[in-house]
Amino acid sequence: MRAGEKTVVEQAGPVEELLAAVRAGFVEAVPELLAGLDRAQRRACLAVLRELRKELRRDWSRSGTDTKGALLIAGAGCHAGPAGAAGWLGGSDFGVRDWFRHPALHEVVEAQPQEWQIEVATRLAARTARSWGSSTHPLTAAIVRRTGCPVPTNEPFVRGWFDGLTREYGPRPPLAERLRADSLTPVLLPRIFELSDVSWQLTQQLSPRPGDVWTEAIAGLAAAGVVDRTGLLDRCLARLLRGGKPADQRAFLEVLRALGPTPQEYAARSRDVLALLDGLSAIAAHAQEVLARLDEAGLIGPEVLIEASAVVLFRTEKKLVRAQLGMLEKAARRAPGRSGPVVLAAAEAFGQPDAGIQERALNVVARHLGAAGEAVLPRLRLAAKLLNPVHHARAGELFGASVGGDQGDGPDTGWDEILPPVTEPRPVGPPISSAAELAEELSALLSAREPEVAAFERVLDGLVRQTHLDRAGLLRALEPVRRAHPWRAVPQWADCTPREVLFVVAAIAGETPPRRLWDALSGIGRTPLRTARASAHGAVLAARLEEAAWQVTAHRPPYLLATPTDATGAIEPGALVERLAGYEAAGVTPGEADLSAALLRVRPIGDRGVSDREVSDREVSDRGVSDREVSDREVLRAAGALTSPAGRWLAHWLRTGGLPGQHSERVLFAPGRGSKRGHTYPDRWWEDLRRVAVAQPGIGSGPEGPAGERLAPEFRKLLESTEPSVSRARAEQDWSWRPVRHWAAMLPHHREELAARWLDHFAAGADRDERGAGRYLPLLAESGGPAGPALHLAVAYGLGARHAEDRTGAVDALLVLAARGDLDGELLGRELGELVGTGAVKPNRLVAALGPAAETGAYGTVWSVLRAALPGLLGAVDPSARGLGDLVGLAADCARRTRARGPVAEVTAAAERGGSGRVAKEARALRDVLAG
Repeated sequence: MRAGEKTVVEQAGPVEELLAAVRAGFVEAVPELLAGLDRAQRRACLAVLRELRKELRRDWSRSGTDTKGALLIAGAGCHAGPAGAAGWLGGSDFGVRDWFRHPALHEVVEAQPQEWQIEVATRLAARTARSWGSSTHPLTAAIVRRTGCPVPTNEPFVRGWFDGLTREYGPRPPLAERLRADSLTPVLLPRIFELSDVSWQLTQQLSPRPGDVWTEAIAGLAAAGVVDRTGLLDRCLARLLRGGKPADQRAFLEVLRALGPTPQEYAARSRDVLALLDGLSAIAAHAQEVLARLDEAGLIGPEVLIEASAVVLFRTEKKLVRAQLGMLEKAARRAPGRSGPVVLAAAEAFGQPDAGIQERALNVVARHLGAAGEAVLPRLRLAAKLLNPVHHARAGELFGASVGGDQGDGPDTGWDEILPPVTEPRPVGPPISSAAELAEELSALLSAREPEVAAFERVLDGLVRQTHLDRAGLLRALEPVRRAHPWRAVPQWADCTPREVLFVVAAIAGETPPRRLWDALSGIGRTPLRTARASAHGAVLAARLEEAAWQVTAHRPPYLLATPTDATGAIEPGALVERLAGYEAAGVTPGEADLSAALLRVRPIGDRGVSDREVSDREVSDRGVSDREVSDREVLRAAGALTSPAGRWLAHWLRTGGLPGQHSERVLFAPGRGSKRGHTYPDRWWEDLRRVAVAQPGIGSGPEGPAGERLAPEFRKLLESTEPSVSRARAEQDWSWRPVRHWAAMLPHHREELAARWLDHFAAGADRDERGAGRYLPLLAESGGPAGPALHLAVAYGLGARHAEDRTGAVDALLVLAARGDLDGELLGRELGELVGTGAVKPNRLVAALGPAAETGAYGTVWSVLRAALPGLLGAVDPSARGLGDLVGLAADCARRTRARGPVAEVTAAAERGGSGRVAKEARALRDVLAG
């Protein structure tokens, strides 16, 4: 407080002095001034303080000043009731600074009766803090320590205590010493096992000093008897059994390891340890190690190992399965009398999909079958039916009966490929017919995480239609939606999305002028944001919304031309011709963006060799002319009758087949080297990789092309040439690359061009371990147009992606292409072989993708890919590469099931090199299968 302000305070009465001190932010003076007020004076002050609080909420410029701190302290002291005081102290608007540690607040609270303090502490302890700065825990904990009241054990209080010890800054003793000196530790420490999202706090080393990390501190306190060690062990195991986020589970596993349970302590809790085998991989591995030591020491019964095997051998982690088989073998060697249960337990691994694991299990069974006796043979024969056919002969010799037999439905008697059904056309529903229906559809659209193409297009078209019919009625129907989802023209740095349809709603309501959308999102005059940071697809969507916002406030067309007739975004030619004829009849000129979008979406017909001449019934019967061709001829004749410039353009577009497909030129480039096309890429950290890509010259931008220069500028940019790049410039340009389904719907008949444009992002999923692009591969597979090198290369990168969900998308795309007859297995296989050879794709990831694809019944499809990939895989890849043997084993299984024949030179060479490695074994098996 300045000197003049302090003088004013000293000259006023007690109430005025307190209020003046609060307004001036004189925090240190508040406790003394409060002490001079009686109950009535405090009540009078409280009404003024509430009004001041409202003022400060509206005035953000004063939110960080000492005024708020003084207001917090004064209000707490003026509340006679603990409920009101707790409500005042728990307000979120006091969380700008950590006022709850301020000595003035503690002085005011300490002056209150003890019962008042305890009630306030109880209420505050149940409040969840929105941030660490707004946590009331320092005040609450001080009251608990001072009054000796029961320690609250609810989650907010425990978390506040835990976070406070972790985030304490400045000179301080190690965590272990602070915990030992804290009277709350015996009560609260066991409660941290009930918290979530605590992984980084538990494992963070607060300083290099011993005991300054939670794991060590907990173990030290347990060893010193400060907290009950037995109770901590039980709580830690219970927390691991309960499950939770992987990071939390790993952190509590570190706590368990730090506690260091003895074998006897683990043995007393063997059932809990056994249950951990169903948990996270790291936890299951720890439980497996513990059970192995206990079994070797004879501290658990033999049945525990068998139960553990039934759980572990069903898991997918090969490391765990191999370790469990090793445990079983050691058990049988230590006690031959256990051989019977051991071999039966090992036979559980016969159901593993990996042929190498099956072979290991078969070896364990073979070594101890003699000691197990003939009593186990019937169950072993039954289990052997799950073995890969490559092991049937050996299993038959061991178990004394044919395995697999000659059943008519066995895998060696032929194979019927099972592929998903071809996606049927999904017509978009009829136009929205009323304002009430439009309000419902708009609300659903805005609530959806990723709206469907049809939903957005129907809403956008509905806004134009209903504005044309009854703008006032539309606004009345949309009022509840506008209140729930107001349009806010705030700065936005990501791409334009379907949610920006609110811009059109705001234009209809007169809330914003129909200017350029990116101006509305980022401020007038900042149009470079749209061109510099928006993707080409985002700019196209923005152009359509801007134009629609202008149309609904200007000439109000009856409907939009670009509304698709199919969920993929495609438009039937007849529907577009009919719409344009309606425009001509109404004297409406189409919008540039609307017409451009419609032309890019309309189904090509001219490239089918269809002309607009009459077709006789005799030609239909003699030449087998389809109904679609007859319909297309009628559409061409109707288009030829259009007279407007847009109508004549559409007729020419349909006759010439629209946008032509373009040739994708394959490119291999590496950092610091010129590519095969002569492009040089600088040697930078962000280009430390080799990548196979494609380049395209661009479509529709030349003056002689069918599109010419008449498309809207945003749409011409969408069709520009594509060049591969992993440069920092491209990374900065695409930092906000967040595709939506609408992107594929912009060019529903040109999936090859879309694949080439998005290829960098599909590749980044494999060689940069990025996430998310693979989910869009099925959309491309279901779109129209040729499936060329770019699309096959995109699928290849997707199959080698780092993240499982991206690989799943690539598998779906692979199967859809195969079902539609668009898959070139040889092309895809060659690309996979080269990608593995360049290091962009890892063999083990391909196994994780192609294995499940084959298991759906598409063994023939997977074999067609792997047969073409094997020369590259076996010729240029290190045989010790992780997953390569599994990949060759998968090829052998597919070849066996489909009865493939014909040698592959690289397979034969790998088989003849000899050796006992997995690749050599599987290559010999594959060679034998192909030889028949």
